[in-house]
Amino acid sequence: MESFNYLSIRYNKDEKKLEILDQRKLPDIEEWLICEKPEDMITFIKQLSVRGAPLIGVAASMSLYNHILYNPQLTKEEIIKVSNELRESRPTAVNLMFAIDEMMQLKENDVEKRDYSANKFGEIAIRIIRNEVDMCDKMSKFGASLIQPGESILTHCNTGSVATVGAGTALGVIREAHKQGKNIHVYVDETRPLLQGGRLTTYELEREGIPYTLICDNMAASLMRDGKIQRVLVGADRIAANGDFANKIGTYSVAVLANHHNVPFHCVAPMSTVDIKCLTGKDIPIEERSHSEVQGASGSFGTVRWAPKNSKTFNPAFDVTPMTLVTSIILDTGILTKNDLNKLSE
Repeated sequence: MESFNYLSIRYNKDEKKLEILDQRKLPDIEEWLICEKPEDMITFIKQLSVRGAPLIGVAASMSLYNHILYNPQLTKEEIIKVSNELRESRPTAVNLMFAIDEMMQLKENDVEKRDYSANKFGEIAIRIIRNEVDMCDKMSKFGASLIQPGESILTHCNTGSVATVGAGTALGVIREAHKQGKNIHVYVDETRPLLQGGRLTTYELEREGIPYTLICDNMAASLMRDGKIQRVLVGADRIAANGDFANKIGTYSVAVLANHHNVPFHCVAPMSTVDIKCLTGKDIPIEERSHSEVQGASGSFGTVRWAPKNSKTFNPAFDVTPMTLVTSIILDTGILTKNDLNKLSE
């Protein structure tokens, strides 16, 4: 294992200290939370201090590694139990399951050959991290090749370095296009109910000096009608074998609008987000969250409720966009259209 320091997660190998940036407090407060045990990380994941499918996988992996490092007396059964608890902390983001399965070496059919030592877990965890960084770089370059000079791009939720350990997925493409001097402008959906666009994407674009305009989610249609958006880039939490994908709630609405206005719509995600066992979007489990998130809002400003406290709510964290509405899926392995879906399972 080695020390590392990314925007959203850092590790000091000498102190054996794992910390995550509390995304609930952004953009105004940069507060780091120490993860001392897997139960801490499960809480951080569930309360969205840690979010973003790639980051969740990395954070859970590092939490499992550090737990074994601190507790060398753990039995194989105890390690398996903890890994399952981490794996189940959020149901939709398949990167979490992918990372934990890698850590537990489930591809090794001979159970006796699975190495549950801290050294082995550290080796796998750092490999997962390096792969995520590499995949972000590749996605960014593939996606940026599609961006034309002067385009205005709409993005939804947060898909940058706060949500990954690399440049990001959809926001990584935007970052690379800006780096290439393409003179782009970004429209940022605020992304109700948790405002990941308004709080986190703007935070990252501000840091990078990338021109942007923050909008309410219900303003995108007017901008598309007036020809002010030339492309849409979003991330994904799980991609099914047929190309359907789950992403932050509201993504499906954006896809429908883009299709109606003939605006290219792209999903950007690493191969670790592809779940070939999930045949279609109907097979993707969708997490439902607390009614309080819809009844009001919370963040560095505190908590406010504007609806009656007994209001009934509907609060799925994600929705599914069918491949029929997608121009292309931008992966770290290349750009896939509807005619290339067989490559998802290669």
